Amino acid sequence: MPRTRSLAWSELKIGIIATIALVLTATIIIAVGGAGGGLFTSQYELKTKFPDVMGLKSGAVVRLAGVEVGKVADVRFAGAEVEVLLEVNESMQPRITTDSRASIGSLSLLGEPVIDVTPAATGTPLKDGEYLPGVPAKGQLNDMAASATDTLNEATLVLRDLRAGKGSAGRLFTDDALYRDLQAFVASAEHVAGYVRRGEGTLGQLVRNPTAYRRFDAALENLQEMTRRINSGEGSLGRLLKDDTLAKSLTSASGTIDSIAGGIQRGEGTVGKLLKERELYDRINSLASRVDTVVSTLEHGQGTAGQLLHDKRLYENMNTTVKELQALISEIKKDPKKYLTVRVSIF
Repeated sequence: MPRTRSLAWSELKIGIIATIALVLTATIIIAVGGAGGGLFTSQYELKTKFPDVMGLKSGAVVRLAGVEVGKVADVRFAGAEVEVLLEVNESMQPRITTDSRASIGSLSLLGEPVIDVTPAATGTPLKDGEYLPGVPAKGQLNDMAASATDTLNEATLVLRDLRAGKGSAGRLFTDDALYRDLQAFVASAEHVAGYVRRGEGTLGQLVRNPTAYRRFDAALENLQEMTRRINSGEGSLGRLLKDDTLAKSLTSASGTIDSIAGGIQRGEGTVGKLLKERELYDRINSLASRVDTVVSTLEHGQGTAGQLLHDKRLYENMNTTVKELQALISEIKKDPKKYLTVRVSIF
């Protein structure tokens, strides 16, 4: 009898150990297989589509705002795209709406793909079997690789242009003349810097000579003082800018000029009548015609004045007469009694 009881207890221990092992195995399988919803958690299905699932497989994790809420049930082709069937915890249904989006993420930089779902507080909650819009994930490894490839291609083109001597930098690397010019420019700059350090030239004097600096500083102070006086309305220039009386005088003069111009346009005054009245214009025109006639007569030697201008003998006779008259007047002044005799007779 004791032997029989010992065998029964051994069998019972083996059974208990086997049962515990089965429970642990089932727990591990459920955990590893993506039991995000738990063994007794209700789930519902959602569908989404991507042009490229990047190696996504069944059993992959589904995350909502980074929290595991389900798994990928199936991955299959749907035309030119790939349809992904998701099993999500039913308790998450109010957070996944028509405004939510699904994208392919990664557990790590090089880890296996997962589905990331963005929660939304707006929109209508998606029902079992409805489609969740899929969008490309930002900053995916493929995009980063493509961007890096483009950058390398651009860098290669730049290096190729440099080697070919294109552009300023390329010419600097390949053109010996440009290099020599640049070297000469640097040497000239160093030469000028030496002059400045030794106090030669205007800039050198300004840097090294305290007297030149003080004069320059005094000139700046004088300029500031002049500016201050002008802003304060002092002096002729300051009064020109600040004195309202001068501005009023200029305004008054402008108004007077406008008034005169208006009067001329209305035909007032001599100038206005000259511009507006036809009769005055005709008189002036007639007078000008007569003057032209007189001038023409003089030019042709007509009349006494014309003869005087053109007849040389008449000019000489008149000149001789004037000289004789001057001589007679001179004689009379010398001896008035000879030429002026006064006789008195009484009847």
